[in-house]
Amino acid sequence: MKQAIKRSVAAVVLAALAIATGFGIQGIYKAVKKKNYPTAYSEYVEKYAKQYDVPEEVVYAVIKVESNFVYNAESYKKARGLMQLMPGTYEWLCKKEGIDPEKNSIDDPDLNIRIGTCYLAYLYNEFEIWETVFAAYNAGHGIVRQWLADEKYGEDGHLINIPYSETAAYVKKVSEAMKVYQTVLAE
Repeated sequence: MKQAIKRSVAAVVLAALAIATGFGIQGIYKAVKKKNYPTAYSEYVEKYAKQYDVPEEVVYAVIKVESNFVYNAESYKKARGLMQLMPGTYEWLCKKEGIDPEKNSIDDPDLNIRIGTCYLAYLYNEFEIWETVFAAYNAGHGIVRQWLADEKYGEDGHLINIPYSETAAYVKKVSEAMKVYQTVLAE
């Protein structure tokens, strides 16, 4: 009888520890996910995501993959800022938005996120599929239009094969980051 009671008490204690540890691990997992997938610059992301009708998780995913939240990042191709805008694209979209690109810095987080989000909206309006938008953001929308017109690469508006390995890897990274940000933002 004593053995049965001891086993029951031990089972209850083990169950309680398992539950407590599970919650502890879950909390640690959430903290690590938040650290690896930050939501810095949220005031700008929220504002421009709403203004340009782009999901916040898309904007965060592009920032994460492009610059890892380094506001003054510069690529070897001379793309700049959080969203790694090419100077020509930045100037074109600034003018389209009524902003003087000469009087504003491409590295300014507010403006960089605004123009990058505006560009994502422009690309989504053209392609309507986020993976295709990500390919165009990386390789250029003219190139992606050519791919979509070629049956080796496109079918019914979908990219079925991306001939640039860098762009294929980019689309995969941004798509995966977008899925993580969907869960981060839902928590």
